[in-house]
Amino acid sequence: MTGSAYAVREAVDGADLDACFAVRREVFVVEQGVPQELEYDTYDETAVHVLAVGEDGVPLGTGRLLFGADATGRTGADASVGSLGRLAVGKAARGLGVGAALVRAIEDAARARGLAAVDLHAQTQALGFYERLGYEAYGPEFPDAGMPHRAMRRAL
Repeated sequence: MTGSAYAVREAVDGADLDACFAVRREVFVVEQGVPQELEYDTYDETAVHVLAVGEDGVPLGTGRLLFGADATGRTGADASVGSLGRLAVGKAARGLGVGAALVRAIEDAARARGLAAVDLHAQTQALGFYERLGYEAYGPEFPDAGMPHRAMRRAL
C-alpha cells in the first residue's frame, strides 16, 4: 500500500464514526490494554473525528480534535488552542504516512475553526513522531491510562 492508496477525511456519518471507534478499539483497547471505559468519553459526541480509509474502504486510522470549551481543560484554558487526541493507526497501515496525514487533517480542521495552535498529550514513545511534524514538548512527563505521556504544542 502506498500513500496514494488511502484517503483521509472528516467523519461525516454514523458509519464513519463506527469505523473510527473500531480502529481505536483495535489499537488502544486490544493492543495497548487501555480499559474500554477510559477510551470512549462524552467528548466523542462533540469532537471532529478524522478517518483514513484504504481504497478498498477498510478503515486504517483515526484521530479527533476537541475545540472550544471541550479543549480548554487540556490546553491551559486557552480557547484559541485545539486538542488533538485519540490518534490511532492500525498495524497493517503503520509506516505508510497515515499517522502524519491524520495529524495534518486535524490541523486543517483546527484552522477551519479559527484555532491558533494544537496541543496533544503524546505517549512518550511517540514524541519523535510528533517532533518531526513540528510539535514541541513542554511540561513534565505524566501518566495517562497507565502510560507515560508529555504535553506537546504546534502553532498553526
